[in-house]
Amino acid sequence: MTIAYYCVLFMGLLPIVAAGIAKKGFDGYDNGAPREWLAKQTGFRARANAAQANLFESLPLFFAAVIIASIAHAPQDRIDLLAMGFVLARIAYLICYVANWPTTRTTVWFFGIICVVALFFQI
Repeated sequence: MTIAYYCVLFMGLLPIVAAGIAKKGFDGYDNGAPREWLAKQTGFRARANAAQANLFESLPLFFAAVIIASIAHAPQDRIDLLAMGFVLARIAYLICYVANWPTTRTTVWFFGIICVVALFFQI
């Protein structure tokens, strides 16, 4: 399995980390109605939940970019490098979102998108 494929697996699991941050400490957490409970949260919990949604939203394009670049036999070292760049950007994005650093968050989000677009140009 390639590094890029491991990145795909990691990215599929990263939203779960964000969900865990949103539910940290389970302050009155209602597992019977988790979405309603999360909708009432504020502060870092609300930001972590928003980050979770954005992480899920970014997955299809990233997955497609890695798979298409691989199928097209793009140089594997470039695919791996760009996939790792995307993963690092998304980890930084999660940290920035939870820490409430909006300008830095936007910058790392943009870097992640550049990595995905660059993956498409490898074909």
